[in-house]
Amino acid sequence: MPQTLEPLLRGHKFFAGLADDHLALLTGCAANVVFPAGTFLFREGEPATAFFLIRDGGVALEIAGAGRGALVVQTLTAGDVAGFSWLIEPHRWEFDGRAVERVRAVQVDGACLRAKCDEDPRLGYELMRRFAALATSRLQATRLQLMDVYGRGHDR
Repeated sequence: MPQTLEPLLRGHKFFAGLADDHLALLTGCAANVVFPAGTFLFREGEPATAFFLIRDGGVALEIAGAGRGALVVQTLTAGDVAGFSWLIEPHRWEFDGRAVERVRAVQVDGACLRAKCDEDPRLGYELMRRFAALATSRLQATRLQLMDVYGRGHDR
């Protein structure tokens, strides 16, 4: 008999304290996925259809640097969450997400989960709180990385 993903979601720090009924709804939108090293989980500008709970491996969040190639803003590892664009219109990725090594993750379908949030506003509020904090963290990491790259040798 196949096992449910609920224990993985329940044990993830991002969902700590989430009500049992909300975890059950989340589980209905989740699937195990694997990405070989070098493949992209998502690409900047493409439709953001999901988010990922990284179980093993590493994911580089990258932005295109003018004349510099890809700039790694942050590298996510086991326990991290990749993606918040599925929640925020226009539902397009703001970064590239590239597997720097083999990645095992739980993928949560964005359209499925948005529909469940529409049906249960308490779930929507809980997820918005958590993903807003994640977005703030990513913006801060991007800011620091850009200051490091473009701020060297420049006086203010």
